[in-house]
Amino acid sequence: MPYSPEHKRDTREKILESARRLFNRRGYSGVSIEEIMTDAGLTHGGFYRHFHGKDELYAAAVRQFLCKKKPAPWQAPREPSAVTKPHAKRIVDAYFSREHFDDRDGCCPLIGMASDVQRGGKAAKAAYQEVVEQLVKVFEDHLNEPRAHEGALALVALCVGGMVLARNVSDPDLADDFRRAAHAKVLTTAGWN
Repeated sequence: MPYSPEHKRDTREKILESARRLFNRRGYSGVSIEEIMTDAGLTHGGFYRHFHGKDELYAAAVRQFLCKKKPAPWQAPREPSAVTKPHAKRIVDAYFSREHFDDRDGCCPLIGMASDVQRGGKAAKAAYQEVVEQLVKVFEDHLNEPRAHEGALALVALCVGGMVLARNVSDPDLADDFRRAAHAKVLTTAGWN
């Protein structure tokens, strides 16, 4: 008896969630299909009913960040006044938060998977670019300036670059300095402070 479409969808989601967490934490080459399936509580043989290979899974895991049903804890509003802030400012505040910085499994793939994507195939690069373009669009829609696209590109570069640097230095104080400085510069540049 074949599985129901709901079962197949739920199984695919389990695989994607496991893959996203493990890829974020250990990188593309640091995780095997078998480890992903075991982490998802599934058998290795069932993988190919959902994905053609690891590259396709990697691309789907990057894209999953855009369409998660439930936001990560660092994405939730922190205070009542947060809902009165512009959407883009809330995103920036959450992006530079300590919770996001510490969330190695659930962080944005723009910082968690950057070096893997550069060495990855077309599917991974296309998925990564979709996430970048979505973030650019959010910022572009909230900038009131004639060159909003250029401004949005700069804001994304500051966000991602600041967090990549913060994540990759060994001194925790320097990491916090990078995070705070980039956050402040984004807010000032966008006029959201």
